[in-house]
Amino acid sequence: MNLTESSLAKMLPRNKNIDALLEAFNAVFPKYEINTVNRVAGFLAQCGHESVDFTVLKENLNYSADGLNKIFPKYFKNAGRDATGYARNPEKIANVVYANRMGNGDTASGEGWKFRGRGAIQLTGKDNYSRFAKAIEKTLDETVEYTETLQGAIESACWFWKANGLNSVCDNDDITLMTKKINGGTIGLEDRKKHYVHNKAILAGGESESHVVAEEKAASTGGSQLVKLGSRGELAKKVQEALGVDADGIFGPGSQRALMAWQEEHGLSADGIAGPATLKKLLG
Repeated sequence: MNLTESSLAKMLPRNKNIDALLEAFNAVFPKYEINTVNRVAGFLAQCGHESVDFTVLKENLNYSADGLNKIFPKYFKNAGRDATGYARNPEKIANVVYANRMGNGDTASGEGWKFRGRGAIQLTGKDNYSRFAKAIEKTLDETVEYTETLQGAIESACWFWKANGLNSVCDNDDITLMTKKINGGTIGLEDRKKHYVHNKAILAGGESESHVVAEEKAASTGGSQLVKLGSRGELAKKVQEALGVDADGIFGPGSQRALMAWQEEHGLSADGIAGPATLKKLLG
């Protein structure tokens, strides 16, 4: 199984750092036996969906007070904690929402921030970092530092992938089970399926233009009124502003999570996709 810059660029068109990405894949894929068309296609489809083509490799916790009450009501609104004192302060937010779970200490320990989500499949919590550290024979502090690098962000995802038996799931061509093992459910299943089929075609020497590029062209000409994971542009920015999350115009995992919380609160299907019904209710 031989990846090239050309094939990778077709599969991950939103990533503009293809040469460095290819170098990282070549360095870690063999170690985790991600070495067949199905396995590479599955890994890139799933992780590409989770990380917006490997461009979002660190958890974004830059929420407004309104966003915190919508997304983390258990730790703010329902707990009687005033979210305004935490708004737009990612470190304080992480130390509240990740305290006393996943092996982390209390709020004062700072471990919520230290062990926040990093990587293409975001590694979160001291317990998970500890398991990864043991697997790669690094100290905990070295592992945190390593996951901040591109290779470390990818290797942490490869470790999760192999540890959860996803190579054999790819061998069986079971995209639904792949999604459940990564996502815990089937959120974004159709998008993941589309990427998986597309990636397999590219790796087998077929299909020359990415369907993602085609979708972005449609959106830029007004042919698409839909915001989902990976969407970019003014409409994505407007949705982010309405949700109270960091409005950079790139609809990443944090924005998707905020949208799902808002949809659930407003009696809509919590699929993380802003279609006509969601856009009408959210934007007016």
